[in-house]
Amino acid sequence: MAEQLRSQTMVGEDLLFLTDDQLRRGIEAMFFAYRAFTADPDLILADIDYGRAHHRAVHFIHRDPGLTVTSLLAVLGVTKQSLNRVLRTLIDDGLVESRVGRRDRRERQLYLTDKGTALERKLSEAQRARMRAAYRAAGPQAVGGFRQVLEAMMDPETRSQYQAMKDLPEER
Repeated sequence: MAEQLRSQTMVGEDLLFLTDDQLRRGIEAMFFAYRAFTADPDLILADIDYGRAHHRAVHFIHRDPGLTVTSLLAVLGVTKQSLNRVLRTLIDDGLVESRVGRRDRRERQLYLTDKGTALERKLSEAQRARMRAAYRAAGPQAVGGFRQVLEAMMDPETRSQYQAMKDLPEER
């Protein structure tokens, strides 16, 4: 037991002094993992002439029905012009519905239609399957550690947006 604890401590200490090569390998792993993570949805999106911006908008509208355009802008960190282009396409194609705000009539609240919900499900099923397989292969400790690393990489504003999303109900 003492030997195992000492071994774990040494591993933890080693992580505090990562070499440039170890950091570079981590960066490369992130690039390749992201490419794999987006590959399946990219194929689905290409069939309907959509891109990753459409995917992200659909994801976050699904995650928080009634999300305002202003809030979606903040979450995505894109310009109003680029988001308007994406939303216009999603609305025109019948995937997203824009409703007048209940508290403030100047606000536009966004909701997925049944067609939008079906697309979101198709996109996220592929990513959930990949994530589930990776988590199972890595084990429970790696799951928590991976999330900790990702959260530690976020700047404070992004982390607070992420925390707010974590507090939403899981599936609707």
